[in-house]
Amino acid sequence: MSKQTKRFFGTDGIRDRVGRGMIRPDKVLKLGWAVGHVLREQGGRQVLIGKDTRISGYMFESALEAGLIAAGVDVLLTGPMPTPAIAYLTRTFSADMGIVISASHNPHHDNGIKFFDADGQKVADEVEEAIEAAFHHDLKMVPSEALGKASRIDDAPGRYIEFCKSTYDAPVGLKGLRIVLDCANGATYHIAPSVFSELGAEVDAINVSPDGLNINAGCGATDLIMLRQRVREAQADLGIAFDGDGDRVMFVDSEGEVFDGDDVLYLLATGQSERPQGVVGTVMTNMAIEQALAEQGIKLVRTPVGDRHVMAALKERRWCFGAEPSGHVLCMHRLTTGDGIIAALQVLAVLQRTGTRLQDWRVNKFPNVLRNVRCDDPSILETTAWKERLAEAQALLGEQGRILVRPSGTEPLIRVMVEAQDAAQAEALAQALAEWLETKNS
Repeated sequence: MSKQTKRFFGTDGIRDRVGRGMIRPDKVLKLGWAVGHVLREQGGRQVLIGKDTRISGYMFESALEAGLIAAGVDVLLTGPMPTPAIAYLTRTFSADMGIVISASHNPHHDNGIKFFDADGQKVADEVEEAIEAAFHHDLKMVPSEALGKASRIDDAPGRYIEFCKSTYDAPVGLKGLRIVLDCANGATYHIAPSVFSELGAEVDAINVSPDGLNINAGCGATDLIMLRQRVREAQADLGIAFDGDGDRVMFVDSEGEVFDGDDVLYLLATGQSERPQGVVGTVMTNMAIEQALAEQGIKLVRTPVGDRHVMAALKERRWCFGAEPSGHVLCMHRLTTGDGIIAALQVLAVLQRTGTRLQDWRVNKFPNVLRNVRCDDPSILETTAWKERLAEAQALLGEQGRILVRPSGTEPLIRVMVEAQDAAQAEALAQALAEWLETKNS
């Protein structure tokens, strides 16, 4: 089974609307057994399971637990915890695999399952393929004397809070900083406020009352309106927003202006006493960030969209920092996966070491225009006529902008993005390219 023929796994585990596809209790129970079966064949015996706060998490936790136990694998349960916490705890408890029940930034009616290996890194494609193959076998329980056992880790939050605090390395703490935290009614609700307040900050925590349905609902890293308003009202120094499972982070400065993953990447790279050789972004990273980094002697390597690709490029080059504009920030010298809380602490450490404010690090980005064109046949992007049209548009921009055109991975759309120093030129070129595609597709 090749990577292209995997049916269940997407770019980051398995995800769907609750009750559809694999995200049903009967399928998840069988999935748990398949995971256990594969682990047993590889000599594994223990899996650690965490989840975010959405209402269906309890149902799927029980189903996974039953399937794994039926395969003869022991289960450690943490309850609601951020996704990166599971990566950390999997290593801490020497588990053979970590599983997170979460749909990240999606609404409560979606859910998903993510997998980490024993080193706290996303499992390899080969493991996903083996799990899918096992899923299609008949579920055969081990004898009752070989069944797995389940136990709960009661001190998981405290362990993770202490680990997060240990990654903050500025000579002064956060005393004197007033911070608004938006926890998205998600998995950071009982973790993040303690981390920042115990480091000395005055914390105003919002969206920390999950009810199973309000995760990511008009709040968190994907909707910053509430945070921006609260920061201005409270006259806070900055605001920090996490998504539902805590692997994304976005910032708001004291004036209520958004500071995204691109901005964080620039700050982390240029705020070090020893400048890194390079950092990793994606095809969506703003061109102005690339130019600003180059002026500091720092190379930007671009990857396809997805933190899995960013991580692979960092590991290949043995670099520390990578990010996506959406708020996935990787600090590989601290943890093996993206972690919103830890990324935020690294940002605050730079601010405290340098005595600066968030807005002091802002780069004036190129205007960015995005057009979505409905198209059922993306092969049009391989035609000579399109390539000639695209080359003409890029020639008009020269080195003062760039064009990115790519099929959507989830919808029958072609996404046309134009960045340019001149906003009007970006708008005009994006519109012209979109209209050309629409004409050919009609």
